[in-house]
Amino acid sequence: MDSRKPKLFVFYVISAGVILLDQAVKMIVHFNMEMGTKGQIKIFDDWFKLHYLTNPGMAFGMEMPFDNSKMILSLFRLAAMVAIGYYLYTLYEKKSPKGLMICIAMILGGAIGNLIDSIFYGVWLDNAAYNAPTPWFYGQVIDMFYIDIWEGRIADWVPILGGDYMALWPVFNVADSAIFLGITFILIYQKKYFPSKEGLQETATENASEPESISK
Repeated sequence: MDSRKPKLFVFYVISAGVILLDQAVKMIVHFNMEMGTKGQIKIFDDWFKLHYLTNPGMAFGMEMPFDNSKMILSLFRLAAMVAIGYYLYTLYEKKSPKGLMICIAMILGGAIGNLIDSIFYGVWLDNAAYNAPTPWFYGQVIDMFYIDIWEGRIADWVPILGGDYMALWPVFNVADSAIFLGITFILIYQKKYFPSKEGLQETATENASEPESISK
């Protein structure tokens, strides 16, 4: 038996942990909170709240403005889940940094968490849009974390968005948070996670010279 396999399994456990936490929070919110402002719960004064809403589109409340966008998004998430899961395996085989694999595991868990909503919630929670051709793959993602930095009507003179009422920070969920944090840490530590060829050669040279230095 390959002793390395349990180590690979740990990263998939991290993904599973994100999924379970994400789904647990969503179920608690769905069955215990009223949607919208009426059911809103303040956590830290007015700037951080629990605010139950459903999101038919992408992460952080964004939507795609064309027909069948929901089905396309759900299928894209399904393909992304498979691709990210395989990518995590290849990173492990290449002995990539543990920090990078943890980030990818978080992103994988977040992707699957929101995919579950899209595929099943239209049936399980009956929350598909009224005009959805089928409840399968048309479920709406549950969001609940609301950082209220600013909310109001944008001045009419502002190009494109003028006259719209919007919040500066969207409502999000555990899955969105895992994806955001995973990507953020990859960007912050990209030089460490994806070293240049020169950096790899220097590291190899240093490692090769270590026994000689020790022997002296």
